[in-house]
Amino acid sequence: MVDTVVVDGGPLTPSQVVDVAYRRARAVPAPDLDQKMGPARAVVEDAVESGRVVYGITTGFGALAGTHIGRDQTEILQVNLVRSHASGVGEPLPDEVVRAMILLRARTLAQGHSGVRPLIVERLLEMLDLDIIPVIPSQGSVGASGDLAPFAHLALPLIGEGKVRLDGVIMETTASGLEPIRLLTKEGLSLLNGTEGMTAMGVIALDRARTLVAAADTAAALAVEALLGSVRPFLPEVHLLRPHPGQRTSAERIAALLEGSPIVSSHADDFDHAVQDAYSLRCAPQVHGAVTDTLDHLEAVLTREMASVVDNPIVFPETGEVVSAGNFHGQPLAFALDFATIAVAELGSISERRTDRLLDPTRSQGLPPFLSPDPGVNSGYMITQYLQAALVAENRVLSHPASVDSVPTSGSQEDHVSMGWGAGKKLLEVIENVRRVIAVELLCAVQAIEHRAPLRPAKGTGRVVDIVRRHVPPLTVDRALGDEIETVARLIGEGTIAGG
Repeated sequence: MVDTVVVDGGPLTPSQVVDVAYRRARAVPAPDLDQKMGPARAVVEDAVESGRVVYGITTGFGALAGTHIGRDQTEILQVNLVRSHASGVGEPLPDEVVRAMILLRARTLAQGHSGVRPLIVERLLEMLDLDIIPVIPSQGSVGASGDLAPFAHLALPLIGEGKVRLDGVIMETTASGLEPIRLLTKEGLSLLNGTEGMTAMGVIALDRARTLVAAADTAAALAVEALLGSVRPFLPEVHLLRPHPGQRTSAERIAALLEGSPIVSSHADDFDHAVQDAYSLRCAPQVHGAVTDTLDHLEAVLTREMASVVDNPIVFPETGEVVSAGNFHGQPLAFALDFATIAVAELGSISERRTDRLLDPTRSQGLPPFLSPDPGVNSGYMITQYLQAALVAENRVLSHPASVDSVPTSGSQEDHVSMGWGAGKKLLEVIENVRRVIAVELLCAVQAIEHRAPLRPAKGTGRVVDIVRRHVPPLTVDRALGDEIETVARLIGEGTIAGG
């Protein structure tokens, strides 16, 4: 991790964006932004002076691209654009997503192909530094022509309008102390026209999902141990024969956690024991690993996007051309985000199946029904599997691809859109659901392992049992479990469980 990210228009990595999003690192403008951004700005000013017909500079937007805008109206056009497009609704985005959006948009503009002044980049980064966070409603983008409505809400504070959050309090921008600026030609359009909203959600989701896979591997290891499963499916020679990298990583992690387990050793030579375990146990590396490989694909798409020019129109200062094209279209992101949503949902699906085995006395290798301390009088963890079932079902609905649901906009000038914003929102929601599903599995597996006493778990799984027990006591009598599930879900999000 670095303390400072220099925004010079060069590529950013997912880890840099995450560090800035969570205020673990500062973002500062490069000292040579004038030289980098000046030539493109000169092209824009020349277009205004000469009266050339250039989309977004001397014309209206979208279906109004055929409307000529006079020289005396070009600046009014930019302000009206920001105001009119700030039409989002719904709950505000989390602050970390907004901070990522600000950083990513500043990076795009700093590349010198947008035709805006360095002041725009500097003011965006100033908002980050002061932690003045625009309030951006979470609904309103179709993921083409950029994330227009969300970025309009992000841009309003630059002109002294809209709402921001400062020190946890939502207020009018005028009360925040942020000095407003006057937008010049094309600057309003360049603040809106990009894919960085989708990218920001993707980067945050990628970070959270990586942690989730590690937690799922940990939960699977505990479940294998608690259900008297075999470690043989995790032998390295098995996975060398099918060399998907994620599969190998999950198998190695599960095997390491189970190494030296007295519980596993107690039945390793028992020929009356099951010849093979259920798929949810022995196929965990294949399923979890496929999720990792899908996340690798998402990371590759995000990394390319964070090295791209995604504005429109694009200014080529070397030739003086201003080209209206389609780099703002979010389709590459929409596909990758949808695929990641499907993959992460499967982590929850297989986790629920392992939990059901832990709770069902006919398949749990002698564990008490529902891990109840006194079955009948107490229901134990019975209803936690209901919760998992509800969340898994919800995830199946959320896994419907957003990217196949294009709805034309702007009088059908924008007749095919990506819906990538919706794909990103769904992915973040599914991650939260799966975190809770895996939290339930962990709670049940820890309780089940304790029923195997006096046999002790492996050193690796034992550390996880100790972590959980520092926060949640054993279930000795029925009690409300919602807060305990949320506690373990929080530990998963913090990476504490995966670090077992």
